[in-house]
Amino acid sequence: MKRKIKWGPAVIGTIFLLFLLNVGFYLVYPNVTKLRKENPRKTSFMEYREEQWQDAGKKRRIRQNWVKLSHVSPYMIKAVIIAEDDHFWSHDGFDFEAMQKALEKDLKKKKLKAGGSTISQQLAKNLYLSPSKNPVRKVKEAILTWRIERNLSKRRIMELYLNVAEWGDGLFGVEAAARRYFGKTAADLSAYEAARLAAALPNPIRFSPVGASRFIASRSARIYSIMVRRGIVIPEYDEILSEPEEQPEDLLGGTLLQMPAGETTISGGETPTGEPQPPEEAEPKPIPERDSPRGEAAPPY
Repeated sequence: MKRKIKWGPAVIGTIFLLFLLNVGFYLVYPNVTKLRKENPRKTSFMEYREEQWQDAGKKRRIRQNWVKLSHVSPYMIKAVIIAEDDHFWSHDGFDFEAMQKALEKDLKKKKLKAGGSTISQQLAKNLYLSPSKNPVRKVKEAILTWRIERNLSKRRIMELYLNVAEWGDGLFGVEAAARRYFGKTAADLSAYEAARLAAALPNPIRFSPVGASRFIASRSARIYSIMVRRGIVIPEYDEILSEPEEQPEDLLGGTLLQMPAGETTISGGETPTGEPQPPEEAEPKPIPERDSPRGEAAPPY
């Protein structure tokens, strides 16, 4: 015969005290200040993946290549912000408007899903917590997010996030993802490639940035269109840059050849008539600087 638990004040008080101790622990630990100058060796999410592989008897390893934010394509940074946290630069770690919209969406679908998380919140979860969606984990995440925002700059938060975000099973960081999916460094990612990578962030295990998923296709197209609308991407300019360079031709029909010290000559090395070229004229003397009406030095000509 099972003994019923009496939910008296003492039991409830004990449970509440344990909850406070469990959650309050994250008010002082871990030390997020050291992240200003130190890069994390292994995140909680990485350890979680390794445990999954071990339980399944799989022999795999974490793939990650750390990269500075200055070595990441600006398109990638913009695409991630558009996709995950459009108010990243202005909020203090929480986007309450996005959280409200996510909650309203869940209520309409009659499903409770985590949504509206900022990049700072995702970073806190990836570094220190698990993928669990229980309320206790969300409280811990909120505490860690508050501490991260208080101790780290926005630039550092973005750099950390791009290096620890998951882009495949055991594939962490934008540099490893760029090499794996596009065969190039993160610095060389195009706007289209950045949009594809950003589109896969909500579920990188299920969706591949280079796959034929309708979800990735539609989401990346929406991200790219926002980048164009905001002037981040100018398609015509990108097309011009991608065109191969043409060898310039002289008006007389010869092909101009590049010579040392910036000189040029018509192929063949002779004048159109075959006569020797006349001596070069002496360079004109520079115009001396004049004083402006106010006595200030006049701008150079």
